Amino acid sequence: MRALRDDGEVPAVRDGEGEPGPVGGAVGGVEELADPRLVVHGESPAPPAPEHERGGPRGIEVGVDHPLVRFRHEAAGAVGVPFGATGGGERRPHPSAVNRQDGLCEHGAMVRPVIAVVGATATGKSRLALGLAAALGDAEIVNADAMQLYRGMDIGTAKVPPTERRGVPHHQLDVLDPSEDASVAAYQRHARRDIAGIVAAGRWVIVVGGSGLYVRAVLDELRFPGTDAVVRAHLEERARREGSPVLHAELAAKDPVAAAVIDARNVRRVVRALEVIELTGAPFSATLPSGEYHRPTVQVGLRLPVPELDGRIALRSATMITDGLVDEVVGLGPLSRTAARATGYAQVLDHLAGSATLGETVEAIALATRQLARRQVKWFRRDARIHWLDAADPDAALGAALATLEPWLD
Repeated sequence: MRALRDDGEVPAVRDGEGEPGPVGGAVGGVEELADPRLVVHGESPAPPAPEHERGGPRGIEVGVDHPLVRFRHEAAGAVGVPFGATGGGERRPHPSAVNRQDGLCEHGAMVRPVIAVVGATATGKSRLALGLAAALGDAEIVNADAMQLYRGMDIGTAKVPPTERRGVPHHQLDVLDPSEDASVAAYQRHARRDIAGIVAAGRWVIVVGGSGLYVRAVLDELRFPGTDAVVRAHLEERARREGSPVLHAELAAKDPVAAAVIDARNVRRVVRALEVIELTGAPFSATLPSGEYHRPTVQVGLRLPVPELDGRIALRSATMITDGLVDEVVGLGPLSRTAARATGYAQVLDHLAGSATLGETVEAIALATRQLARRQVKWFRRDARIHWLDAADPDAALGAALATLEPWLD
């Protein structure tokens, strides 16, 4: 059985056109510890379901008499009428000229921000996102979990089944074959296109996921420079011949800012930085994120005490096996490099190879998921813009999340 490191280090998925980077997600996530400053394909799902087919999330009542719905829809002039609509079914004008970080349009009116639900795996992000969508009444969800991009990878990623989405339109789910590698740069393009379409329709956007780099790519001003195989191969050969310290010294001369945050022993990142400099003629540090949102955004994060989170992870890991994760993996066929390293799937592959019993596999999945959760907590903890909520009480978390949107609901 493959050894699992106590520090939680695992291979990274590719971002850009070959640049590995940290991501995460439900049990199907993969993540690499790295400075978050260093930095999918497919079409959108089917059109939105008819209004009469829409409903609330699993386990949460969202009828017109629910106090949260009543409270948040008062501003619309009628209880149970989605905000942005009038009692006569006529939608209020929705400003679309969003060009400021403060959530104001050019005319000074408040515009709907993108809502992001983030946090570690097993904290209830999907449930909260569905609760928000139901309470707001006219929202669509955009996935930001790297492994939920894959078709057929459902059980191990804790993907909400279509029958439990209550008609809420979801985007960036099931857009990659398991044999394809994931690309955060491609995901950024497609997810932003989806968001632009939702905003143009005057609807709320809810981004939900635990893949830190994917969340940042869709929410923040973040660029992914291209690559050149010849340039990279030359730099990699130099690193082998001359050693990484020599290349790091060259980086320090060309871009002191980047050199200060890239460890000289991290050959891959040193090579990547020099590659970007050679291709763009600009410092690699110029591609680092500024911490500014691409669109006005409100982030809410879910967190739990470690013992409770670990308990949820243990239960989820065991339940996934009983729900058929092994059969799911068998049915996927050949997996890409990124899909095969997904937490839960990598451990089942070890089991199928005969290197672990089923009981050992459950324990391995739980351990790997705990390690993933620790990395996600560290990643999101760096972002001071997140409004943190207690995930222990889902209804209270929903109320608190709606309260953060109060300025846009008046």
